[in-house]
Amino acid sequence: MSQKFKKMSRKKLNIGLFGFGCVGFGLYEVLQKTPGLKANIKNICVKDKDKKREIGAENFTFNKEDIFNDSEINVIVELIDDADAAYEIVTRALKSGKGVVSANKKMIAEHFEELLALQREYKVPLLYEAACCASIPIIRNLEEYYDNDLLESIQGIVNGSTNYILTKTFKDNLSYEDALKEAQEKGFAESNPILDTGGFDAKYKLLILLAHSFGYIAKPDDLLNIGINNIGRLELKYAREKGLKIKLVAQAFKNPDGSISAFVIPKFVDSEDRLFNVDDVFNGVITKTSFADEQFFVGKGAGAHPTASAVLSDISALSYDYQYEYKKIAQQEDLSLSNDVNLKVFLRHSVEDAVALKKQFLNIDESYLNQESGYITGTISLENLRNIYFDERFDISFVLFDVIKENQISDKSLQSQSVENSFELA
Repeated sequence: MSQKFKKMSRKKLNIGLFGFGCVGFGLYEVLQKTPGLKANIKNICVKDKDKKREIGAENFTFNKEDIFNDSEINVIVELIDDADAAYEIVTRALKSGKGVVSANKKMIAEHFEELLALQREYKVPLLYEAACCASIPIIRNLEEYYDNDLLESIQGIVNGSTNYILTKTFKDNLSYEDALKEAQEKGFAESNPILDTGGFDAKYKLLILLAHSFGYIAKPDDLLNIGINNIGRLELKYAREKGLKIKLVAQAFKNPDGSISAFVIPKFVDSEDRLFNVDDVFNGVITKTSFADEQFFVGKGAGAHPTASAVLSDISALSYDYQYEYKKIAQQEDLSLSNDVNLKVFLRHSVEDAVALKKQFLNIDESYLNQESGYITGTISLENLRNIYFDERFDISFVLFDVIKENQISDKSLQSQSVENSFELA
């Protein structure tokens, strides 16, 4: 006996697109190659009237009202850089009952609670897969696959620009300054790159992942972000001699008491780490669960077509009336964010600050001084690390080795190993 299955109905989508930069044009191209989607860009709103465009002028408007007042447009796709302008567009679209796709991680992270409330009040979806890891479908997997009780941690490289810079420093032996310049020339980094190199972009993405991983909504100021902009010759030399690479890693994990810890800090990774071979503009995300152990996602984290593919996926989902359910957020009651966690780190510092900084460590594995600077490796609390990082008296950089479990901390008093003439800068 044959069984008949009901065919899922698929809505026709008329898209109002805001922004036509690299990703906007990428979306236009991939839509032309996806006729089965039944999605059409009806109008595109841009700001610069003098900019030369890849398609005809008849496709564009310079007045946002032409999109908002068009009753045939049922989906708004927001692909602009300005977070404040993106917020205005997205909130107005939701209030008008139109589904929204956005790639603006800063805007979403800063206004998460409000955007969640608007979705519920007006019963319209907001999808933002492209806001986190471009081509990696991580948000939908976190929403649909991982149960909160089973997910123990999530960590990964979520910023393609910094990963490109760090890759160049190790593969091509470029200085940080030269690698950054090359990234800017290729369009991977902005003329003012601090959003990427300072770890802010990664933090915004982590905030979104934190909500979908564990159901905890945090504010940007709640999470520590240390970027790669202070990494110098000493830590690069150390990594090369130890056979390590430095990656900017965002991570969140459950503590034994049920609280959550989350931060963005550059990390040493060895050849056995899954992130070791995630190079150039690629992103890599590792999830760990109680029963499935580790699962690894990897894909391009920058570029027109990889990012556009994530936007396309969200548009496709909207054609089936898909929306995030936010089940984990609804389930949480007393979940808290904690800085009560200990980390093994590499701290590079100026010579004159060595004594003061050593006092902040729970224990010290190694210390080194030369005429220019020095470093300390050892265990420090996340709280102390935060305090030191924001203390303007210190010229420092941090690189993480790993999170330290409670039973790994020595009960002995501070122990300092003096290392002389074992490590010299070229």
